[in-house]
Amino acid sequence: MLTLIILILIAVGWMSWIATSQYRQDRHRQQICATPFPKAWRNILRQRFPYFQAMPTDLQLQLKKHIQVFIDEKTFIGCDNLVITDEIKVTIAAQACLLLLNRKTNYYPQLKQILVYPHAFIVEQQKVDFAGVTSQHRSVLLGESWGDGKVILSWQNTLKNAAEPYNGQNVVIHEFAHQLDQENGPANGAPTLRQIKDYASWSETLGNEFKQLQYCAAQQIPSLFSYYGATNPAEFFAVISETFFEKPHEFSKLHPSLYNELSQYYQLNPIHWH
Repeated sequence: MLTLIILILIAVGWMSWIATSQYRQDRHRQQICATPFPKAWRNILRQRFPYFQAMPTDLQLQLKKHIQVFIDEKTFIGCDNLVITDEIKVTIAAQACLLLLNRKTNYYPQLKQILVYPHAFIVEQQKVDFAGVTSQHRSVLLGESWGDGKVILSWQNTLKNAAEPYNGQNVVIHEFAHQLDQENGPANGAPTLRQIKDYASWSETLGNEFKQLQYCAAQQIPSLFSYYGATNPAEFFAVISETFFEKPHEFSKLHPSLYNELSQYYQLNPIHWH
């Protein structure tokens, strides 16, 4: 009985600590959002992120508040002698926070650090062949999302994608879509949806479209989506998220059911921004 009482007290204390921590975090975020958006940051948005100007005013206001919280909570680390500036922080945060608009968000809770390289970077990866032999493989990447709280980005490509907001390619959107996917476990193309009943439609629609893209990639049939999305369901979700924000008209016309799934998930309809 004494052991049970001790366990109950520990559980109550733990829940109280969590509730207190959440309250403090929410209070701090409210204070950050109440702070005026810096004029220098507005200039960065205007110069580096033309997509912002096309957005509705209410979403612009939301995005600016999200940018403030994101920059306050996340650590930016420059790699290969890159010096982190407000320009880097705001440009990355603006694109990452697009994915959080119109929804209750905890600002990528798993994410702690954004590592930024000046250019594309090289990573060493292990590769296992059909015979089970493991070998080292070097890959040149523009971005990567890790499940241990890190996103890695090429600043050169981040800038390029931000300046060309309607070409369907955006490394920041791609990697932060992975972060959303990883909030409930390893990335598998099924992020946390609003209701349990939503998963059936999501699974069926994305599953069918994923197979269609795999077929297009195998037969070299042109597709709105990058063939990279045919790699696995996680990459498919990231690729179609890029297209959703940057080519919504073509997306909704060619893949209406899939577009509807993403529109419901993100609680947005970018068609009206373009």
